[in-house]
Amino acid sequence: MGPGNRPLDLEWLEDFMALADTGNFSRAAEARAIAQPAFSRHIRSLEDWVGVELFDRSAHPAALTPAGQRFLPLLQNVLANLEAARIKARAAHDTAAASLRFAATHVLSLTFFPRWLVGMEAQLRMGPIQTMSDSSLACEDLMLQRRVQFVLCHGHAAVPGRLDEGQYPVLRLSDDLLRPVSAAAPDAPGQPLHRIGQYSPVPVLAYSEASGLGRIMRSRMRGMFADGGDAVHAPQPGMEHGVAVVFTAHHAALLKTMALEGRGVAWLPHSLITEELRSGSLVPAGDDSWNVPVEIRLYRQRSEMAPAAEALWALVQGQQVGSAGNVPDQ
Repeated sequence: MGPGNRPLDLEWLEDFMALADTGNFSRAAEARAIAQPAFSRHIRSLEDWVGVELFDRSAHPAALTPAGQRFLPLLQNVLANLEAARIKARAAHDTAAASLRFAATHVLSLTFFPRWLVGMEAQLRMGPIQTMSDSSLACEDLMLQRRVQFVLCHGHAAVPGRLDEGQYPVLRLSDDLLRPVSAAAPDAPGQPLHRIGQYSPVPVLAYSEASGLGRIMRSRMRGMFADGGDAVHAPQPGMEHGVAVVFTAHHAALLKTMALEGRGVAWLPHSLITEELRSGSLVPAGDDSWNVPVEIRLYRQRSEMAPAAEALWALVQGQQVGSAGNVPDQ
């Protein structure tokens, strides 16, 4: 005998437990609600799978062989673990169904999301909340894979992303502004160390392909950033010397740190640099014509969601969109 390539049927394990408990094929078959011939075939199939006899059929009642005695406690553990796994899986499913699952871009998870969430919780009992912070590209992937119910990110009406192309419902929560900023010149407080149009070329700290802000910047100021990231371009009339991308990342917070270190000009969300602008550690690197207005958006799944998620969407949808938004000073 031997298992060969024959698959194991879990029903055989339950049949084995019933026979080990009663020692009688007829009573065990009755307890399992199966005809005795079929029950006997199941026991034999299990023995074929194990490769040894598990019951001494010459004994009355049927007794476990030494192999069966060894098999029994191990099988009990296996069945107990399977039941525990089933219970835990259902509990995890119930928890996930009852929770709110957000994906938020790095910068908004640090600036906008905590304050906005507090406002929502003051009006709605939400229960468990799961938040994943990542690049815009990764957040879109999470939504497309149905791993989250909501995505919080920046957007621009003229620069559609994958969620817009997929016609995912969206609400505008607030406004933000991408502002070109530089560290202050050490010998001229209040003046930028790097000014757009002043040097040849202007060192730029740019967003990577995975960044939604980078997608917006590349579209709105096409020609400013070379595809390879190292060429010099003149983006518009009046800017004679062009720019050179000297550093690339998809974290706005990292670009802010590099700007504070004096490494170049970065277009950063106003919501991220309010304190730095107030203190003067970062200053505008160009006039307001270089600012890029953006929206803070909340996307949702297209299909029906859990009640808690639908309640949140209804609450946000019912509010006057943008009335409580933080519109930065320009």
